[in-house]
Amino acid sequence: MDFFTELHPVVQALFATIFTWLLTAVGASLVFFMKEMSRKVLDLMLGFAAGVMIAASIWSLLMPAMDLAESEGTAPWIPALVGFAGGGLFLLMVDRILPHLHQGLSSEQTEGVHVSWSRTTLLLAAITLHNIPEGLAVGVAFGAVGLDGGGTTLAAALALALGIGIQNLPEGTAVSLPLRGAGMSRSKSFFYGQLSAVVEPVAAVLGAALVTLARPALPYTLAFAAGAMIYVVVEEVIPESQCHGKNTDLATGGAMAGFALMMFLDVALG
Repeated sequence: MDFFTELHPVVQALFATIFTWLLTAVGASLVFFMKEMSRKVLDLMLGFAAGVMIAASIWSLLMPAMDLAESEGTAPWIPALVGFAGGGLFLLMVDRILPHLHQGLSSEQTEGVHVSWSRTTLLLAAITLHNIPEGLAVGVAFGAVGLDGGGTTLAAALALALGIGIQNLPEGTAVSLPLRGAGMSRSKSFFYGQLSAVVEPVAAVLGAALVTLARPALPYTLAFAAGAMIYVVVEEVIPESQCHGKNTDLATGGAMAGFALMMFLDVALG
């Protein structure tokens, strides 16, 4: 741990999101042992991921942003509101532009600009869009740790990375198994499953670098990551977990469990 604490925040963010990426790969590796996943389990996992992301947005991002703004003599709601709205608007623009297809939908329901990409590529694009705010959130948290009065601690940043990593486990499975069910080989299904999280280290490094280079933007950047996360949860994760009707209570319970776990990690460890 002493070795880790001495690293530059950007390097810490890189290592932390390599960890979350590896957990995605662990989840994707279940394709070598299973062929398909029940809809109940998938909806439960989606709900769990939503709960983790909502709790992380509150305890790891928005609350530190408001505390930091208040300590600098700024009305705490200003950077929180501006950054939060900015994160949501950014994801809205990316959602309108990036061609992608959510799990369980037909190819005719592809979102974004029209392209001739394969269904697999469109599905991966949707998961990549999902993972951008997760990587950004971890990067911003570690960048804040490296600043005096950054509003957060190394333990809190590690708790955030752990929470994101835990919810990445079922996410990797949720990507690889449907690909296997569609006829893709196990090795290719695993490759694409783990590839869905490769964007997280990239987003984390960019987020941490931005924070370390522009400290006054820190409260806004924290809230920006929160807004991007909440956008993904409301626009994609929760609707997908509830759309089949039969497992709504299960998905809701998963969201409650994910929220409780992330709350515990952030409060108890942070």
